[in-house]
Amino acid sequence: MKEIYEKWHKYAKKRETKALIELYAEDAVLESPLVPILINKDSGILRGKTEILAFLNEGTRRRPNELVRWYRTGKYFITGDVLVWEYPRQTPDGEQVDILELMEIRNGLIVNHRIYWGWFGTQMLIKSALENK
Repeated sequence: MKEIYEKWHKYAKKRETKALIELYAEDAVLESPLVPILINKDSGILRGKTEILAFLNEGTRRRPNELVRWYRTGKYFITGDVLVWEYPRQTPDGEQVDILELMEIRNGLIVNHRIYWGWFGTQMLIKSALENK
C-alpha cells in the first residue's frame, strides 16, 4: 500500500503515464468528475487500462495548472484493501486544487480509484465545463 502511495504520486507529478498505468489492474475502474471535461464522456467512470490511460495522457497534456502544486502532508490511511490520502486546499505556498484519492488495492494493483474534489477544485471544474459548452 505504501508503495502505491509513493509511486502514484511520483509518477503523476513527473507525468510518467506509462509507469502510472502499470499500477492499475487490467480491469480497473477510475471515477473522477474531471473525466467528462477531459475526454468528452457523459459519465465520470472509466473502465480498464485503455480508458484510464487515455484520461491520464489527456490530463498530463493539459497541465500545467498553477493550482496543481502536488502538496501532501505525508499522511495516508489504510484499512483493509483501501488506501486514502489528500491533496489539501491549503499548502505552505498558497491554495491548490483540493482532492481526496481513494484506491482499492488487490494483489499490489489498483482495482478501483475514486477521486473526490473539494469545494475549491470543484469551482475550477464548473468554470471549465461552462467555458467548453
